[in-house]
Amino acid sequence: MRQYINNILLLTMIFGLLISCEQERLDPVLTTAEGGGTLDNYIAYSVMSTDPMGSNVYGRIVFYETTLDQTLVQLSLYNTIDGEMHPALIVDGAADMGSTTIIALDDVSGSTGEFMTNKFFVITDTDFYDSIMTLDAHVSISLSPSDDTIVATGDLGINADPVETN
Repeated sequence: MRQYINNILLLTMIFGLLISCEQERLDPVLTTAEGGGTLDNYIAYSVMSTDPMGSNVYGRIVFYETTLDQTLVQLSLYNTIDGEMHPALIVDGAADMGSTTIIALDDVSGSTGEFMTNKFFVITDTDFYDSIMTLDAHVSISLSPSDDTIVATGDLGINADPVETN
């Protein structure tokens, strides 16, 4: 009888060790805390092709206000040239008028139509977002780093009404 009790205790201990070593696979938490990671304020402008019969590159540029008073810029383009990098600039004045670069944004990947390095370009000037609506500027997209032919532009600020804002 004592042998049976020892065997049962031994089996119980082995079974307990096996169960305690099992790892449970947890699903990732896909939600964030209230206000964490949300971008509620934005201003969006259209980017139109300068050659609709040619490359016909077009899209949208969106400016987001962060909780750190920075401005995130997202550029989404269609009909970009696969394998090319398209330089993107914010230039003073209306499209076809200004020539002085205000901000050189990251290059846009022709494969994705979005910035090459990050989804957003960060403008650290804490007053930039509040000045967008009164900005006299436009966004300019070039064919490639070696060919500065403008394939798309979009007026910003006083030169155009936003297509969407919040």
